[in-house]
Amino acid sequence: MARKKSSKRGDPGGGLFAEPPERTSVWRSLRNYFFTGIVVATPVTITVWLVYTFVRFADNTVKPLIPRAYNPETYLPFAIPGLGIVFAILMLTMLGALAANILGRSLLSGGERLVARLPLVRNIYNALKQLIETFVAQRRNSFKEVVLVEYPRPGLYALGFITAAARGEVAQALGPDMVGVFVPTTPNPTSGFLLYAPRADLRVLKMSVEEGAKLIISAGLVTPGDSTDPLQPAVATAEDGLETPESPGA
Repeated sequence: MARKKSSKRGDPGGGLFAEPPERTSVWRSLRNYFFTGIVVATPVTITVWLVYTFVRFADNTVKPLIPRAYNPETYLPFAIPGLGIVFAILMLTMLGALAANILGRSLLSGGERLVARLPLVRNIYNALKQLIETFVAQRRNSFKEVVLVEYPRPGLYALGFITAAARGEVAQALGPDMVGVFVPTTPNPTSGFLLYAPRADLRVLKMSVEEGAKLIISAGLVTPGDSTDPLQPAVATAEDGLETPESPGA
């Protein structure tokens, strides 16, 4: 009586449905290449899309304001991408040069007096003007330090940026050693919380503001000073999460 074979070729475990080792290795490599491609292509695609959207928005908004005689596209058979951005930069530069001389300051003062007579408009204008002037005046000292603040309870720490020392009524109520700390939210750093804390209770980090912003936006995945290949964790995670189960006969 013929002896029945116990296993197929390439099945070291003896299972009838085990996948050959060569095929498993090739499939795992292709899978890792696929996830690595996602890691590489995603930030590039998003960056290109954001730049394209911004340039298109600027062109659609600013180009209609350019006089036809000064618009290069009038004399060219094709459109010029980014022309709206270039024109906006030139106009803002000319406006700043005009406001810096005596005539410009006189016109600006007259316009502000006119705006001051409008009840609702003057409140909005004065608030925006004060905000921008404060930001420009404090740009050398603000958002230059990344700190860890104990928040929202002892034992938990949040990443924040020192904005400025407490002044005015806040300094009188809390003390002169208090500083403002902006704690952004993840992954949208444009929103967050403003906290006042003693500077001695803050842990100042050596990372730059840009590195701190990356750490917040990435939810801690991009760590400054980490020499690990950023593609390796994604490949390893994909491989660990999608591990091929062992054959029944192993």
